[in-house]
Amino acid sequence: MADLSAFPITQRWPAQYPDRIQLYSLPTPNGVKASIMLEETGLPYEAHLVDFAKDDQKSDAFVSLNPNGKIPAMIDPEGPGGVPLALFESGAILLYLAEKTGQLLGQGPADRWQAIQWVMFQMGGVGPMFGQLGFFNKFAGKDWEDKRPRDRYVAEAQRLLGVMDRVLADRSWFLGDHYSIADIAMLGWVRNLITFYEARELVGFDQFGNVAAWLERGLARPAVQRGLNIPPPG
Repeated sequence: MADLSAFPITQRWPAQYPDRIQLYSLPTPNGVKASIMLEETGLPYEAHLVDFAKDDQKSDAFVSLNPNGKIPAMIDPEGPGGVPLALFESGAILLYLAEKTGQLLGQGPADRWQAIQWVMFQMGGVGPMFGQLGFFNKFAGKDWEDKRPRDRYVAEAQRLLGVMDRVLADRSWFLGDHYSIADIAMLGWVRNLITFYEARELVGFDQFGNVAAWLERGLARPAVQRGLNIPPPG
């Protein structure tokens, strides 16, 4: 039986199954990267809801695991060398779980680096730009009379979608025939852009037919459907 008592977060969110990966998350575009990956790999895990409405992510317990106060975060009781490993940042979690299982990194070193570059593309571009567009289109920023900030992020979202659309013109996934962490990194963000952020028409999403077809393929995966709803609301 793994001993996770050294991690203060387990006092706030006790582990019912301490031998399993402990996931602390919420079904946001970043959060579902971890839950989808865990569902795809089949690793046993236990999910704990970090409730933003209660500022759980700012609690001392959560910050003890992730000093940046963001989800997702996790503890692997069977980390490298059998030593428990705490990890945060969704991209790092994707890479760690892919290497731990030998799954979803393509077919060899070249594919591995291709997957990593697309994860970096998502983290440095898609996530921040789509998130800012959401702020200016749906949340407090929508009330600003000056629409130049919103339009800046609309243009950048369109540029990024264009990059993705060109790459997906002759392939099913970002690594060609191989579904990978590159796809997992972006599925939640693209879905969020056109649903939760209500920006489908604003960015002209339907003109990016290759992205739309890729999104449909991704969302049809059973593991993706499960991961999009983990952890369930309390």
